[in-house]
Formats: sequence, C-alpha cells, structure tokens
Amino acid sequence: MIKDVWKDILNTLEKSLNPGLFTIWIRPLAARYGDGVLTLMAPNDFVATWVRDRLLGVIADAALQIIGSSPRIVVEVDAAAAAKSASVAETAAEQRPAPAAAATVQMGLPIVQAPKACRDFRWRFRFEDFVTGPSNELAVAASKGICHNTLTSDHLFLCSGPGLGKTHLLHSIGRRLSIASNRSKPRVACLSSEEFATRFVLAMRANELPRFKAEFRESVDVLLLEDVHFFQGKEKMQDELLGMLKALQERGCKVVLTSSFRPKELSNVDSQLVSRICSGFMAMIGTPDFDTRRRILLNKAEAMGASVSDDVSNLLAERITKDIRQLESCLNNLVLKARLLKQQLTLDLAWEVLDNYAQTDSRPDYDHIIEFVCRTYGLTREQLRSKSRKQQVVMARNTAFFLARTHTELSLAAIGERLGRRHSTVIKGITNVEREISQQTPLGCQLQHTIERLNA
Repeated sequence: MIKDVWKDILNTLEKSLNPGLFTIWIRPLAARYGDGVLTLMAPNDFVATWVRDRLLGVIADAALQIIGSSPRIVVEVDAAAAAKSASVAETAAEQRPAPAAAATVQMGLPIVQAPKACRDFRWRFRFEDFVTGPSNELAVAASKGICHNTLTSDHLFLCSGPGLGKTHLLHSIGRRLSIASNRSKPRVACLSSEEFATRFVLAMRANELPRFKAEFRESVDVLLLEDVHFFQGKEKMQDELLGMLKALQERGCKVVLTSSFRPKELSNVDSQLVSRICSGFMAMIGTPDFDTRRRILLNKAEAMGASVSDDVSNLLAERITKDIRQLESCLNNLVLKARLLKQQLTLDLAWEVLDNYAQTDSRPDYDHIIEFVCRTYGLTREQLRSKSRKQQVVMARNTAFFLARTHTELSLAAIGERLGRRHSTVIKGITNVEREISQQTPLGCQLQHTIERLNA
C-alpha cells in the first residue's frame, strides 16, 4: 500500500527534519512505489531540483527504516500540478488580488500560503523545562519579560554558542504567547533565517513578493527568527528583513532574534540592519557551570523515568561542558543502552558512552586541531593556508575554523589570521558547518563524525 508507505515515510521525515524544511520541500510531494523504485512527484521544477540536490539522502534513510531496503529514488515534476500552478499564477497576476484575498490563492508552492507558524506550530520546548543558572539567568528573565510585557523593549536578541539554549528559549516564548486565552491572542511566526530566505526566493520566482511582504509585515504580531547570521552577504534578503523589522516595530510587534555571533562579529551586513538588530535588549548565554549542568542532567533523567547516581551525573557534567545538546544526548544514549542491555546505570557504562562524545578533558589547542584536520583530510599546513578553493580544502578549512572556535579562546580575527583569512571568512565557514550538521545532510554527517573524532 504505497499510500501507507509514503505516509509512514512522511511521519519519519517530519520527526527528523526542521519543521520549516519539511513543510516547504517534503509536504508538497506525492509518491508512488513499485519494483524497488520510489518515485516522488514535485509540483514544479524548482522544488524537484531542490529535493534532488539536498534531500535524497535523508529521504533514502527514512525509506530504509520503513521499507526495510534502500529503494532507488526518482524525482519528477507532476505535469498536471505544474500546469495548474502556472494557470493559477497567471490568473492571480492578471487579477492582482489584495493581500488579504491573495492568501487564499493556491499556487502549488509552499510560500504563497500564510506562514504555517501562525496557524499551527509544534512548539518543542517550554520555560518550565529550562534549567536556569548564572550563565543564562539574564536571557531567561528577558525572555519571560517579553512575554509578560515587563521588558522595556519589544525587541530581544539572544546570542550564544551552539547547544546552549537559544532555540529552547525561542520556542518557550512562542509557546507562552500562543496559549494566551484572551481574544487578543497574537499571531506568532517562528522560523529559521534559512527558511525565511527560501520563502523569499520562492516568492520572487512566483512574482508574489507583495504577498510575501504582506504576510510577514501585516499578518504577524510576533516574529521569532533563528540564526540571523545566515543573512551575511545576502543583500536583497537583508533589505527585506530590514523593511520587515521596521514595519513590525511601527506596529508595536514583538521580535526575537537569535544568532551564534554577536552583532559586532557579523560581516557583510548592512549597517542599518545591524543597528536595528541592536536596537532592542541583547542577552548573552554563556557556558553553564558544573552545578547547572548537573541539574540539567537530573531533570532530563527524571523526565525519562531514570534514576542516575551522583557519581554518574557528576562524571557526565564534568566531561561535557560546552554543549548542553550533547550532554542531554549522552544521557539519553546511556539510559537507552542500559535498558536495552538490561543493566544498571553504572560508571563503567557511562565511560563507554562518553567515548562517543567530545569531552572537556581533551582540551585540544590550536596546533593539535590543525594537525588533526590536516591528517584527516590528507593535507599539509601550507595547503590549508593556501588560496585553493577545491572542495576538500575548503571543507578542511571550515572544519578548522569550527573546531578552533569551539575548543580554544582565540578570537575570530586571530583564527582567521593564523590561516591567512579575514574574520568574515571564518564566520562564513563556521556558519556553513553548523548548517550542514543541523540539516543532517551527507556532508553534515561527515563533518559531525570528523568533529567527534577529534577527542577520540
């Protein structure tokens, strides 16, 4: 039953992919399956090309879980849907409907629908589950303040390294505002900067920019936008974001932005946009101390119905210090392994699981990182510093940027100087690594495995 098979594959993909990525690229696909071939039918050439180039590996993994074997995947354009989309687009262009009416026109493209976040968003986190400590208490207070109107600004900028709680707080804000019981319940849009950029591009291709602008400038009361450093070097998107932020501010709307970089570290970003980003309250989230990490572990264990001894929780909190996402993942794997093997959560078992994670005690310095990267990618130090744009060299260089930023106290400028690059190039390289890993692309998985081997 292909409908059931595809439905199961969709359910698997929805759980593994970013919600915006799933909605824009996967949800519009139809499918048929036979003789070991999974044929996906896209509504237009643009969606088909995007899926072929970036999502085949993820879809194949999901199909393997459901079908039990790896099918050959073919992506085609649904001629009927494409023709219908073109016809509707032509009619819409001729009639030029008002923005409110335009939202009901079906173009066969995800962008022309009202932002999904305003209608039905799956909030993954809440304030009650966030463990507060010295490193994040200001960010937590500001996040709650913007919900309760006790923060003096309607704009909030959250900044931290990866895995320290930006997304948790962003979703907690969205959840708290969305469950308002009064009639003035706000319309909340939550999305990543990459998803925003994708919708912008699709709107341009469909000649629907006026509708896109209206959807975000007029139909949104709260904007929650992740990873704004993605807009570096993208002038048109920066212009649109600046115009949108101005419009929302004039309407008195709430805006929360997040980034892995401070505003002063952003490069190739319009000065007016940087000024607008800095116009609200800025809250940094630092690395949590030992006590906070331990409380995070105990809260997570309680939620999983597991009992963790002080020795085990202390060991994990001591060894994984810079990424709470990794810390929680380590505990999750430890609990599941113990249950599968029907064993107790012992120190020996904890040590076995820890071998798969980057531990603080390894403390690699810059020279160790460069030596490791060169050995992994089969390059010399001179090749790493060269001007070569070969894919392998660029990937190695970006990996070095990411690891140096993660494991050393060097500034972005210092990292770039040692590899003969500007700090803007370092930011771009780190951003590319983070995006590939977060999307779990084949390249991202390869990068993740390389990073995890550093402390092996």
